[in-house]
Amino acid sequence: MFSLRATKAARFLRLSRPNVSSTSLFHRHVNCRPSSLGALYLNGRSFTSTRTNRLDPRSLMKDLDSELFNYTIGRFLTNDAENLRQRRRVFDIPGLFEIIAKAMNCKTEQIVDFRKLGDGVYNRVFLVTLDTNTQLVASIPYPVIAPKTYIVASEVATMDFLRSKGLPIPKIYGYSFKADNEANTEYILMEYVKGTDISKIWNSLGEDEIASLMKQLVKVESTMMSIPFPAGGCIYYAKDLKEITGKEGIPIGQQQNEPGVALEEARFCMGPDVSINLWYGHREQLDVFRGPYEDTESVVVAGAKKEMAYLDQFGTPRLPVRHLRRKCYDYKQQSPLDHATNLKRYLLLAPFLVPRDPSMNVFCIRHPNLTEGSIRVTFTGSSDAPSGIQIVSVSDWQNASVLPLFMHAAIPAWVSNGEDKVPKSMVKPTLPEDFEELPAEEQQYQMELLRPELAHYYYVMNMEVCNERNYKAIMDPLNAFRRKIITYASNPWEGETIELLHMLIEFVHNWPTDKDLPPCPVSFTSEEVQAEQKLYDDLRGADRREMIVRMVTRCGPLPEAWVPAEHYEEAKAMAQELKQEALEKSEPHEYEKINENWPFDDFDEKVYL
Repeated sequence: MFSLRATKAARFLRLSRPNVSSTSLFHRHVNCRPSSLGALYLNGRSFTSTRTNRLDPRSLMKDLDSELFNYTIGRFLTNDAENLRQRRRVFDIPGLFEIIAKAMNCKTEQIVDFRKLGDGVYNRVFLVTLDTNTQLVASIPYPVIAPKTYIVASEVATMDFLRSKGLPIPKIYGYSFKADNEANTEYILMEYVKGTDISKIWNSLGEDEIASLMKQLVKVESTMMSIPFPAGGCIYYAKDLKEITGKEGIPIGQQQNEPGVALEEARFCMGPDVSINLWYGHREQLDVFRGPYEDTESVVVAGAKKEMAYLDQFGTPRLPVRHLRRKCYDYKQQSPLDHATNLKRYLLLAPFLVPRDPSMNVFCIRHPNLTEGSIRVTFTGSSDAPSGIQIVSVSDWQNASVLPLFMHAAIPAWVSNGEDKVPKSMVKPTLPEDFEELPAEEQQYQMELLRPELAHYYYVMNMEVCNERNYKAIMDPLNAFRRKIITYASNPWEGETIELLHMLIEFVHNWPTDKDLPPCPVSFTSEEVQAEQKLYDDLRGADRREMIVRMVTRCGPLPEAWVPAEHYEEAKAMAQELKQEALEKSEPHEYEKINENWPFDDFDEKVYL
């Protein structure tokens, strides 16, 4: 379909190694743009007072088209105007200054600097400086985020709870999960932890620093995942959940024996899960169970039952949202009934996904999307960090859920070697023997390859010692399969059911011949299996074409196709050039279909909500 510049494409693939995992409108929330405070560009304008001219917050409201209210870190090759509109948030800056002054017990005149740090996936983030040199972060969510009230309330309580356990989490100064306040917006005020984001120094770290960093990270996770919970879902302040829902949550701390601990934790409770796939689009309107979960099976089936309810109320035939896959379906709209059928099959099999080992089903919490941009470090010579690097903050706790251990059991993507399985015998990665003889450019490339391999190696080695339960769960042969099929059953339906069907067939095909298990409650005909395999193989080819398109345009996952703002015009031109080339080389009967289904043209996203 495409005739591409192979040399340029190969070079980009080597240097950037783009993530080509499953992508969709839904996945834009998790893997196509900078997702953390640390990943933000720190190039916002600074609004600063002087001795003769104090900072007047009213003056900042004069230009409502300024970067303070708009998304400026990136652009989108599809539906750019709509995506930017969804991330525009005008709020009352003088009102926010009043809120900050109350929270910090100071006067508004003492706010001497206010600057935009940047735009994350969920929030616009600002750095506030007082005349005492105290700094704090003001985080304001985008209008598009849902369920905003739950997300803000849960993030604040989660951070406070984990900080109370001694974990390196920024302190909360103030928050509001409602917009009816002086600032006319929801907000979180939190400590600004001084240090350096790992994302900014990763390419300069040596092996000793990587080893030390992974050891500290595993210890932080071990402490976090060892905290007991009475149920699954998300953490809230008990008073906030009662205000939001009118209902009581499940208290945290009642299972503790120490009176002081129980008293402290009585402020917190378990409430509804804010995982994005449970609330995406019209799903927010559904009256379905989202927790708190009292047992593992209720977690395993909640997402599938939610999606069944969605299909029943909002399901309509639609083309796959991933445009380059549409040819494999003869450009025909797909019926929601097919996905509903597979969800029913999944629900029959779901009880058998619950691990038999009780230790795999204990409820625990883990960072929802840990990246190198979520971790801030300082350089010191302490005994805890002999290499000189020390973790001082872990941020970005939106959508953090308490789930059964096996559902959290995975290696963070940024320290993973790209494989689901961990080999039983880990071999320390090294540079090629002829490294010194290689050209400088190749040496740089080999070092780029080595760092994530070293991170993976030291992470796994430390996890085996310091976080045995997580290591045990990851080493379970069924671990990756369980997490994948549960995810596919819970994901929003966007015109395809193939991933779930493929996993179901694999599950049925490998049904264990255990005398304690009943016969498999689901079956497939040989014709169904053959048709699925052919479509699955065809789609892998479409995915490879998508990878090439993304590689050449240097964009994030389709269909949204995020690019850095400074790269937008070049990427847009490249996308148009690719389309023209594809049309020129197409057969007459394909011309209109390619033109109508081009992945970088604007389309109606509302169909997929």
